This record gives sequence, structure tokens and C-alpha cells, in this order.
Amino acid sequence: MAGHIIGYARVSTNEQDLTAQRNGLAALNVPEDRIYVDHGLTGTNRERPGLREALAACRAGDTLVITKLDRLARSLPDARDIIEDLTKRNVKLSIGGSVHDPTDPVGRLLFNVLAMVAEFESDLIRARTREGMQVAKAKGKLRGKQPKLTKSQEAHLISLYKGGQHTTTEIAELFKVARSTVYRIVQRTPGFSQTF
Repeated sequence: MAGHIIGYARVSTNEQDLTAQRNGLAALNVPEDRIYVDHGLTGTNRERPGLREALAACRAGDTLVITKLDRLARSLPDARDIIEDLTKRNVKLSIGGSVHDPTDPVGRLLFNVLAMVAEFESDLIRARTREGMQVAKAKGKLRGKQPKLTKSQEAHLISLYKGGQHTTTEIAELFKVARSTVYRIVQRTPGFSQTF
């Protein structure tokens, strides 16, 4: 009896779309009801419910199908763990239609090379992101979290607080901020050593 074909697809952010991967899996003859997905989870995160379900659905003689290796794993140790699990359970891995037999020495070598490339690609993306953030910060375009109130609003808040006519809750409602924001502004103000 021929084994089943199980598909797995993943996108890293909630804004990304799984359509291309679903179409790719359908073209590789994966039935729609056997495609497991993870939305908004990176490949470096092993705690992926869709991956867990896909691996649990695989039985001896089945084939796990992915469109690209980086959809399955973004690190060499993680890829090795997954492939060792599949090998022990006699489950084949199909990457974009090319079936890799991890029991074959050439197949194992090829898989390790592909896993290293996926990890390298992930490292490059992280490095480019850090570099881009440093450039943006140097240009003043990455300023971090912006204050809730302007300097003049903060001065007005302090004067109301010093006046003692309003409670902290009333001041927070007036400026449409949380009470914790009022406390922070008061504590940052020179001359106020009051603790809450």
C-alpha cells in the first residue's frame, strides 16, 4: 500500500500569504485536507502547531512535502532533528518535488548542504535587518517609542498635579493616557522625589 502525502507550509508574518505555497503543494499532488500550515511563525521557532500536526500525521511509508527547505527549518540543528525523526519513522521528505532519502549517504549529504544554505540565508536576513536599523537610527529615522504627550502637555500635566485639585485618575482621563504614564512623567520631573 502506497503511503500518504502530507504537506506543510509556513509564513513568518501575519501579513504574508500562503497562496503560493498552497498552490505549490497542490501541484505536487498534496490533497488540500492534508496541508498543515503555520501563520506568523518563524522557521527558527520549533514550537509551531502546524508543523507538530504535520509530523504527527506522518506514518511509515508517508512523504512529507514542502515547497522549499526554509519553510521547514531555518537552522541546521533544527533541520537535522526533523530529518532524524522522519528517518526513524521511515517517512520520506520531498522538497519542491525532489524526494530526499535520508538513509542514502548522498541524500543525507545533499540534505545537510540544503539545511546549511537555509541557515546561512536566515543569518543574512538577520544581519541585513540589524544593518538597516543601524542606518535608520544614524539618520534619525529610527527613534524608538515616541512619547505620549508633548513637552507642553507634560508641563500642563505637572501643573495640574502640583495644584492638587485633581486625582491621578482624573488627570490620566483628561490627557487620555494611563495612570502609569502620569506617574512616569511626575517621577521624571526634576524636583519631584515622590514615589508611588
